[in-house]
Amino acid sequence: MSKEQKAQAPKEQVVHLYEGGKRIHPKLAKGRFANWRIFAIVATQFVFYVLPWFNWSGRQAVLFDIPERHFYIFGLSLGMGDLIYLAGLLIICAFGLFWWTTIAGRLWCGYACPQTVYTEIMLWIDHFVEGDRNKRLKLDKSPWNFTKIRIKATKYLLIFAVCAWTGITFAGWFTPIREFVPAIFNFTAGGGALFAAAFYGFMTFLFAHIMREQVCKYMCPYARFQSAMFDHDTLVISYDVERGEPRGARKKNVSKEESKLGDCINCTMCVQVCPVGIDIRDGLQYECIGCAACIDACDEIMDKMNYPRGLIRYTTESALKHEYSERDIKKRLLRPRVLGYGAVLFAAVAALLFGIFTRETLHVDIIKDRGVMVRENTQGWLENAYNLRIINASEDEQVLTAKVSGFEDITLTGIPAEGIKVAGNDTVTVPVQVATIPEYADKGSHPIEFTFHYRKADEAADAARTITEKASFIGE
Repeated sequence: MSKEQKAQAPKEQVVHLYEGGKRIHPKLAKGRFANWRIFAIVATQFVFYVLPWFNWSGRQAVLFDIPERHFYIFGLSLGMGDLIYLAGLLIICAFGLFWWTTIAGRLWCGYACPQTVYTEIMLWIDHFVEGDRNKRLKLDKSPWNFTKIRIKATKYLLIFAVCAWTGITFAGWFTPIREFVPAIFNFTAGGGALFAAAFYGFMTFLFAHIMREQVCKYMCPYARFQSAMFDHDTLVISYDVERGEPRGARKKNVSKEESKLGDCINCTMCVQVCPVGIDIRDGLQYECIGCAACIDACDEIMDKMNYPRGLIRYTTESALKHEYSERDIKKRLLRPRVLGYGAVLFAAVAALLFGIFTRETLHVDIIKDRGVMVRENTQGWLENAYNLRIINASEDEQVLTAKVSGFEDITLTGIPAEGIKVAGNDTVTVPVQVATIPEYADKGSHPIEFTFHYRKADEAADAARTITEKASFIGE
């Protein structure tokens, strides 16, 4: 092969689709967005860790009792027949995410996603035990000795405690936590709850401490399809190339005119604080989780250099291109895509609330007794037998009365005049009989209608709600 052919021959390259073993040690960011992130973490974890310990009407306030197939959310009691509301909640979450992403990008990822939250907690532990970024890098490179073992042991002890308590709390959402926690220590806890706690605790350790940013880069589907919801008017974290370039280091007392450089001093602080290790100056990247740590870091440097803040900021692509001013960004919030997602979201929320507040807390299934199609009673009337399966979906005792219509003369027996009492979250089956004069019911099936009135045991009769159910009467 000639020298010319060798020069033109393609060079062999190895492309790594996954970068393993490269540990990112982000610097702890301080600033307004870091404070907002701390507030979001505290708020979300208060809900997660503390809410299961609240009691409501003698039971755990929020409990998803899967073995009993019943969900309790404060005063709301839902059975398996109410899973439609879960579907509605998922629809709200989906469109809420679409709507917010269209407005301001991946704020969910940066402030409230469990992966981000627990990764941030692990980074707090790293910073608290091992020190800031430079100290952690130095510690990793240092040889193993007593000091390093002591520091690492302390760190992993704290991480284990956080992960263990996270797993226990997770299981406490599905089993009574006030009974579960003592049962762990006296070795009487159920195997299913223990497995759930151990599994969730281990996954917290794996995702939040071991994998960290790799989950966001390679596993999260949201990072891939977010671009479909972005447009030129979406607020995203952006580097102002026009203002920052050409970048370069300079002394604080050197003016920009003198240095002939942009505002970016190439300090790389925006890279050092990034939890996923990207350089925002390279443009918007799918790895960016929108945590705004780079904004806080850059604003701090701008303050030290006596430059105006906002070299890295929340802005839109159109504003950076000077299609409109920064002041007009708010006006672009009312664009068709945002309004469309908002309308669907509002409709879903309204439908869910309407369904919850108007749902029947008592259900009646009318089951025809197939053993006796039609018979003649002692009065000479034709009689059909039915079984009423009464399901009380509330936690309160309910009183049910009933009547039937369909013929001019028709009677219902089997239910006392004062009604049947059904305990909370209970199901009872009551046999009843419907009778009518033979002249009214010739051969074949005839439509009849049951009317049920139900109320809480401590409520007045005029507070009763009404249910109507259709059935069939078999004639002779």
